[in-house]
Amino acid sequence: MLGAIIGDIVGSRFEWNNYKGKDFDFFGSDCRFTDDTVMSLAVCDAYLKGFQYEYNGHKILVDCMQDLGRRYPDRGYGGHFKQWLEDENPKPYGSYGNGAAMRISACGFASKTIEEVKHMSMIVTEVSHNHPESYKGAEATAAAIYLARTGNAKEDIEKYIVDNYYPLNFNLDEIRTDYEFDVSCQGSVPQALEAFFESSSFEDAIRNAISIGGDSDTIGAITGGIAEAFYGIDKELRDNAKKYLDKHLLNILTKFETRYGAKLA
Repeated sequence: MLGAIIGDIVGSRFEWNNYKGKDFDFFGSDCRFTDDTVMSLAVCDAYLKGFQYEYNGHKILVDCMQDLGRRYPDRGYGGHFKQWLEDENPKPYGSYGNGAAMRISACGFASKTIEEVKHMSMIVTEVSHNHPESYKGAEATAAAIYLARTGNAKEDIEKYIVDNYYPLNFNLDEIRTDYEFDVSCQGSVPQALEAFFESSSFEDAIRNAISIGGDSDTIGAITGGIAEAFYGIDKELRDNAKKYLDKHLLNILTKFETRYGAKLA
């Protein structure tokens, strides 16, 4: 679960100041957690409160998302989603934004079967981002995390993604120069997946994600969740990342990882 948060934190300082390379300091004083971390942990909080077992699970999920979103109002939410967070009776608004994929990591880590991954991904997505591209982007991300976590080879994970979601008919070197800021699922999830598939370690996956530019914190978060599930994260990196979280967020993360596990490198 921490992988998505690390990707978000590392990418935060590059979102509006893209760096098209991999030779950057991994953490810095200008790094911070953004909406990607807040909403990822809101989904974790919903799992801890049992939303996956409840008939009114949507309400638990929405309550958790609104509670954390309102606690951390200045973390870079999109305009429509910020309004959704404040609405007394929030409704999905047809978004195909990558916010659907950046918050989905918990589903990949908590689910026991690929069928459960797909079901829970749909529930987490549909409360706000009820667009076919959002469903696809979130499900592809959660499925990749689940397959990585359950010991599948990288080639097999890639084949599953290509067969079921995106063709991935490009490599990072081909798109790096011209790739631009894109907050849609269809314009950022395939790139985040490719950053993982071309990686050699957890840290290398995050560096790949940042190196193409675009919506760096969100691409980093999507890539980071998958990379953690596949490679694990070493203790030093975990400890450094946790320094960026306050006690409330760290408490949610710790409880979720205690219940569902965390992969160490």
